[in-house]
Amino acid sequence: QVHLVESGGGLVQPGGSLRLSCAASGFSFSDGSMAWYRQGPTKQRELVASLTRGGTTNYDDSVNGRFTISRDNAKNTVYLQMNSLKPEDTAVYYCKAVVAFKQYWGQGTQVTVSS
Repeated sequence: QVHLVESGGGLVQPGGSLRLSCAASGFSFSDGSMAWYRQGPTKQRELVASLTRGGTTNYDDSVNGRFTISRDNAKNTVYLQMNSLKPEDTAVYYCKAVVAFKQYWGQGTQVTVSS
């Protein structure tokens, strides 16, 4: 059974940094394409960043240059390094895995950017 567990969220001041982690189990991690999504208050869930198993990355324009997605296949973990955080980055952040054309989601971790 596939499990994705996010961690690393919290409260941070504008301009600060956080690193989110998503620990995966139940599938061959190196075969999965991974992504981070977020859902802010009164907003739809949106793609933040993605990372294919081949190493290709893609970022939403709103986070390009501030966020970095990476993976450690030895630890079955995908990360999202978030720098220069803004209040509009406040959201629940979700990890997604795509494996053999199936999608799996984590439970989410709250990120709040506020002074």
